[in-house]
Amino acid sequence: MSDYYKKEHLPNFGSIAEGQPELARKFFDYYQSVFVEGALTAREKALIALAVAHVVQCPYCIDAYTQESLKNGADLDQMTEALHVAVAIRGGASLVHGLQMLEHTHRSSM
Repeated sequence: MSDYYKKEHLPNFGSIAEGQPELARKFFDYYQSVFVEGALTAREKALIALAVAHVVQCPYCIDAYTQESLKNGADLDQMTEALHVAVAIRGGASLVHGLQMLEHTHRSSM
């Protein structure tokens, strides 16, 4: 992983526009709009992003949204709780797929 994940990539994320500047501009405009305070505060959005970052297993996002959560006033307890919410949802989503296994098993044994 040390050869793949490089901390210096995160601050250079904008350079991804090199191949498709118009698409990158649209993405970054959208991305910035999503994180503007609205019905949710910047702190709440950062905590959601941190939890999702763990579910999608993005080390860049985990770094960025740990920092963003702290910057927006979240503490370790809140960040850890957000992580556990994500873990519970991911675990439940994995387990509920077990019903497919049960259904196939029951059909096969008839």
